[in-house]
Amino acid sequence: MTLSLDEVFTLARQALAGQGLAENQASAIARTITAAERDGCQSHGLFRVPFYVAALQNPGIDPAAEPVVSVDSSAVVHVDAGCGFCPLALERGLEHLVERAQALGIAAMAIHRSYNIAALWPEVEHLANAGLIAFAFTASNAYVAPAGGSKPLYGTNPMAFAWPRAQQPPLVFDQASSVSARGEIQLHQQAGQPLPGGWAIDVHGEATTDPASALAGAQLAFGGYKGASLALMIELLAGALIGDLFSFESSAQDVHNTGAPFGGEFLIAISPGRCAPGASNDAHLERAEALFTKILSQDGTRLPSDRRYQARVNHLANGIEIPAPLYEELQGLASE
Repeated sequence: MTLSLDEVFTLARQALAGQGLAENQASAIARTITAAERDGCQSHGLFRVPFYVAALQNPGIDPAAEPVVSVDSSAVVHVDAGCGFCPLALERGLEHLVERAQALGIAAMAIHRSYNIAALWPEVEHLANAGLIAFAFTASNAYVAPAGGSKPLYGTNPMAFAWPRAQQPPLVFDQASSVSARGEIQLHQQAGQPLPGGWAIDVHGEATTDPASALAGAQLAFGGYKGASLALMIELLAGALIGDLFSFESSAQDVHNTGAPFGGEFLIAISPGRCAPGASNDAHLERAEALFTKILSQDGTRLPSDRRYQARVNHLANGIEIPAPLYEELQGLASE
């Protein structure tokens, strides 16, 4: 099926609303899903709608939650998601984070009590489009074994970073601390394809390329101890630091095994002109461009997010393609 991006949004919103999500929650999630499809991130696009629906089985979730933002004179903005989904909490809080970072030079935002199944790059790209350097971190359910271990303990624990650029979209990357995102394994399972080696181990701690065995066992951190250290850091930043759940605690609450992590997200925003004495924002951006030029002078290189932006241009012009069975499934959700 070929869909325009407007049709992607409508299909996602109607499917979510058809399953009981209030308009505020359904529309915010649909905007995030549409952004993912626009940029070619299929594992966080319409493929994710059934995961949001499954999350509604959690007894504590509020499908009509309206986030509450708390802002004082400090550098930290707090958003209580009210046991709803994270996209709406982000929409309610990001402009407050922008204001605090621009006023103080650096600010943070802690999102509490949210279900977060989305990618992180949309929020850091939004902050970079406001002229800020941005980081985002969130834990998930326990899927990843610690270095040397064989049992799930950490989440896939993604992190995202964005750097503003003049006259062009910001540099952005969003990556799991595991070798692959959970959704990538699920897509391989859906397609009946084996996994690349080194992604996961089975329940016995043995290497596996079978998606079902990987989902039952444990994923692996990228780079061994190095990736596991980053996963640990994110557990601390998005869990202990802001008073939210570790990945293993989130898994314990997921009694219906929906795969929807419950906990927090932590963001940091920095105003570049406030970091080097006497330097303007433009000076920082110009210095960065010199580095980017050096990178791109080597054959075979590209900057993070370049492929996403290329996909964005194509999909804005031509729409996106999804499997017909997924379209029919979402149509069914919308009509229930």
